Amino acid sequence: MIKKFSFAVFLLACLAGCSSKTAYNYNEDFVKKESRLSPEIEMTENRVGRYMNYEQWDSIAVAGERMEGLIAEVVKEIKEKPAPDVKEGQNFKDAGVRYFEFMKSMYTAYKNFGREKTSEGRTAQLEKIKEISDNQRIEFDNIQSAQRKFASANGFNIQNKVIKPR
Repeated sequence: MIKKFSFAVFLLACLAGCSSKTAYNYNEDFVKKESRLSPEIEMTENRVGRYMNYEQWDSIAVAGERMEGLIAEVVKEIKEKPAPDVKEGQNFKDAGVRYFEFMKSMYTAYKNFGREKTSEGRTAQLEKIKEISDNQRIEFDNIQSAQRKFASANGFNIQNKVIKPR
């Protein structure tokens, strides 16, 4: 009887450890996706700043469209891969999709800004960019909160945050 009980405890401990490892790996996958985009984001932001100074609207549109495509690929990867069967797995996946779609919306706004033909149209698009930018902190907080809940529910410590605010 004691051997059966000990084996059951051992088996549960192994399963819990596997679940925690699965969750940890899923978290790290999100971190890698964000890290992979970071240099591209920084480069694009620098370029867009220069393009703005020289009123190179078409270049802004191209830069926005390029980033929009890169982020769309990440969103597609996330959506195609099922969430792990762990606590808060689907919630973390959904939060990740929302975060990356938010990022994509910024670059869609850049693209639309650059494609505008009138100064009035660009002004309206600039307001949209400002609105999106104003919500950036909220989106950072949302994904980090989801990440903390996911880690806590699955018994691992976050070594790398998904988001490194810019």
